[in-house]
Amino acid sequence: MSAITKQNILGFWEGDHATIHAGNSAIHTAIRDLNHPVFIMHDQQNQYSVSSQGRAVIGVEPSPNHMPLAGFVPANSPRQLGDISFCEDHGLNFPYMCGAMANGIASVKLVEAAANAGFLGSFGAAGLSLVEIEKAIKYLSDSLPTKPFCCNLIFTPNEINYEDAVVSLYLRYNIRLIEASAYMGLTLPVVRYRVHGIHCSPSGEIETPNKIIAKASRIEIASKWLSPPPEKILTQLLASNEITEQQATLATQIPMAQDITVEADSGGHTDNRPSLTLLPTIINLRNRLQQQFNYNTPPRVGAAGGISTPVSAAATFSMGAAYIVTGTVNQACIESGSSDIARKMLAEAEQTDVTMAPAVDMFEMGVKLQVLKRGTMFAFRANKLYELYNAYETIEEIPEKHKKILEQSIFQLSLSEVWKLTKDFFNERDPQQIAKAESNGKHKMALIFRWYLGLSSRWANAGDITRQLDYQIWCGPAMGAFNDWTKNTWLAKPATRNLVTIALNIIYGAIVIMRFNHLKNQGIQFSYDILHLTPLKVQEIQSKMI
Repeated sequence: MSAITKQNILGFWEGDHATIHAGNSAIHTAIRDLNHPVFIMHDQQNQYSVSSQGRAVIGVEPSPNHMPLAGFVPANSPRQLGDISFCEDHGLNFPYMCGAMANGIASVKLVEAAANAGFLGSFGAAGLSLVEIEKAIKYLSDSLPTKPFCCNLIFTPNEINYEDAVVSLYLRYNIRLIEASAYMGLTLPVVRYRVHGIHCSPSGEIETPNKIIAKASRIEIASKWLSPPPEKILTQLLASNEITEQQATLATQIPMAQDITVEADSGGHTDNRPSLTLLPTIINLRNRLQQQFNYNTPPRVGAAGGISTPVSAAATFSMGAAYIVTGTVNQACIESGSSDIARKMLAEAEQTDVTMAPAVDMFEMGVKLQVLKRGTMFAFRANKLYELYNAYETIEEIPEKHKKILEQSIFQLSLSEVWKLTKDFFNERDPQQIAKAESNGKHKMALIFRWYLGLSSRWANAGDITRQLDYQIWCGPAMGAFNDWTKNTWLAKPATRNLVTIALNIIYGAIVIMRFNHLKNQGIQFSYDILHLTPLKVQEIQSKMI
């Protein structure tokens, strides 16, 4: 320990000396108790001592009872992380969102658990039928009448009628918050949702009943969400009597999304961008557009992708994120719509056990998503399908040797059987797709290949043992980071991983790390064992956090 100098003395501490404790263990305990401040003092042996009581005195001559103050952090509330308005506006205890994962992987049970604990959950509506989505909406509305929750709306360029029908469902059931994902441009349905019911309050302020939390991983897409709705689409809505002239005018004064989530290297849809460069860039973009449009309520910028441990959460908040969004790690929770087999596979994943594969919803466009590669051949087989799609114009053109592989190894059904099942699906969901396929061989081939891509996720969710090699499990490197952090702890077992336990550990641990860093920035040096965090049980966290 270096000698005390004026440079490393902030001021002086005064209080009951009986509350002072020395040693690493005492400092370790004090910093982890978020309910109380931490005063670090130099004692008479020039060692660090700690107290959680008393007060700091700055800029006065010390009295005999004063001790040199080396560092201080106040008591911390999790609502103070990020932008507190995110919690206030959405009615949350934590600036923490459980992002949507399609096909109901972000299940109603997961959303329910999140809401009851003060987090924001987003139901994974993408890929589900309108009947399934409506059933989920009714359940959540009945289960959470006064608590916030969110529903997903995904960009479906090949099924614009489906997207519009989902928006109609959300409007009919007064779903006031949606998470928009995978958008490559703004569509009429998502703009219709945003501006529906927009009006002026008696005080003259613009009120928007419907809020959007939009995911974006590119500057050009983020710019669209941070700007007012496109004039062209507002004109279309006005012409179809969806909005009034006054509403069209008001809509030019609001951003499309009140919150935008910067999506870095995540599971599922991703551009594999690093958060260290992407998040600051989008924050700067928000600042420029806020200056340009002068919104009454500036949009917030949160972050997703790669967040699964206290350290990654602390780093993200330290970069200026208003809130954080988790994804893959939630799929590993017992409340998710996935299966026990898939959860076990996720629990064994390392950071390198991920790869890219074609996405079912944007297959023809060549869009890919990030999936688990360990224990499944889905990525290899899905990429083979896209290779064939690019090489041939129709199913009939595909050489017999490749057709044999399709029928025996990948589909495990004849092509005619797959086409019949595909027609049955789209005749219920979007009959126009079948009509187009009958006259367009390339489109027919795409629909047949998408049959496999779509069902591969459902096989994983259902835990179908016969199709385990075809499991499509969306997964980012964050899953491996979480497994590494929980290795050799009680949270390593899949059965112990529930949403609230994981979310509280991430948030609590992030605050502890930020408290350590705040003290380090004041010149205090700790031994590395003090910085070591291991998962805690919910009750223990709740006793240490306001």
